[in-house]
Amino acid sequence: MVEAGMSEHHFGSVEALDSALAEAVVNILATAIDQRGHASFVVSGGSTPKGLFRRLATTELAWSKVTIILADERWVPDDHPDSNERLLSRTLLQDNAAVATVISLTPQYPNEAGNLLTVRAALDTVGCYDLVILGMGGDKHTASLFPCARETPVGLTTSESVLMTHPTTAAHARVTQSLTRLTHTRNGFIHIVGDDKLQILYEARSASQSGEIPNRAPIAQVAAPIGKFELWYAPH
Repeated sequence: MVEAGMSEHHFGSVEALDSALAEAVVNILATAIDQRGHASFVVSGGSTPKGLFRRLATTELAWSKVTIILADERWVPDDHPDSNERLLSRTLLQDNAAVATVISLTPQYPNEAGNLLTVRAALDTVGCYDLVILGMGGDKHTASLFPCARETPVGLTTSESVLMTHPTTAAHARVTQSLTRLTHTRNGFIHIVGDDKLQILYEARSASQSGEIPNRAPIAQVAAPIGKFELWYAPH
């Protein structure tokens, strides 16, 4: 069932979703470049966006005028197999998109305190994002704002742009952008695949509207019935 209010784009296949989403992304970034001379683009890691990233890499766009930033990153070296930055370098940052600028979330690994200061300073130079694409886990987390992490209530309320989180259900500590920073954007997409995740998203949003504690369903904080984030979805 499609709920009313939130703008939703449903597709019959992952391939159709990736194609349409890539076109929407390029249109938003191209408009930003035309209007302001540059574009800022926040992306998420994991398996869901891989097809989208590969499509975007070959699209015609002034990629040298695009700054790409991860929504979150595992606290690992950038050559670690679990690194989202490594995933970016092998998918999105190829072909035409290889000339894009990337702001790393782990420039001073393993110095946590120094790293946060450096990343916050870098993000301060970006201003309002042009586009943020977020995913969602089966536990209703988004970025690295996990229900199980003790830092998530801070991540949902702080005015700081990034923080460390330590989810008990994940293998690594994380660097994540805060809810405030992620929602400081002109455009926002929630990108999910699978009927199970669609139901989880709807349940999270309904629970949030009923007064459930926000950190139990972080995704609901960006999946409001009426807001700037749109849903882009396909079944498996």
